[in-house]
Amino acid sequence: MKIEVKDFNLKDTILSGACFRVTEESDGSFTNILSDRVINIKQVNNNLIINSNNNENLKEIILEYFDLKRDYNFINKQLINNDNKMKEIINKCKGYKILNQEPFEMCISYIISQNNNVKRISNSINLLCKKYGRKIEFDNKEYYLFPTYEQLKNLKSEDFKQLGVGFRDKYLEDFLIKYPNLKDINKLSTEEATKELMKVKGIGLKVASCILLFGYKRLDTFPIDTWVKQNIKEIYGIKDDQKIIERFTKEKYKEYSGLAIQYLFHSKRNIK
Repeated sequence: MKIEVKDFNLKDTILSGACFRVTEESDGSFTNILSDRVINIKQVNNNLIINSNNNENLKEIILEYFDLKRDYNFINKQLINNDNKMKEIINKCKGYKILNQEPFEMCISYIISQNNNVKRISNSINLLCKKYGRKIEFDNKEYYLFPTYEQLKNLKSEDFKQLGVGFRDKYLEDFLIKYPNLKDINKLSTEEATKELMKVKGIGLKVASCILLFGYKRLDTFPIDTWVKQNIKEIYGIKDDQKIIERFTKEKYKEYSGLAIQYLFHSKRNIK
């Protein structure tokens, strides 16, 4: 399948650090495991070339996953109007989009991500999928979908420990116990949703923000890490204080705070 796109940078988007199960192939394409299928995707100029084991509704899936239906030009203008310093930052990030990923997968993935490196995160997630997920054959290789809640709901901390998640095993067990109460999180405001997620052991503000941004399309929430703090201090002279940075960001970027912070992070951390 071929899809024409504008203002989109596939490589920057898919390798931005929010996706833990993507493989860059030797031909410049990317193989990624979505919630119900495997895709191989390559960008050639303004076209995306996609192959998959499941072509049903594939175009709609791709447009949604890569957030290609959202008007980023409109949002970028709003951000620049609020702060002209964003103009140079946004230009550096041209074509970057925020991935719309499956909420349950994001919850488990970001719980595993705490105080962890990308290689170990990906390894634990892949072990989880291989043991409990559905096998898919694509391009003469075996892949495993991320398990559903029904497939994982009876697991205990000792089951997770075998996957190399370390101290996070108890957090994952607690999450599965509390997950049924989180299913209606989209009905809550971002502030209320954050509080609900933080009732799970091991989910602090940063992890809750990542889950809401990448799993629930909440562009008004944002994770703050060392890279963001350094960039905010460098550009705006604001000291390294979580609450001050939060208040500053919400007042300046409003409902698009999450995207603004991702631009700051991406321009500082990922662009070389």
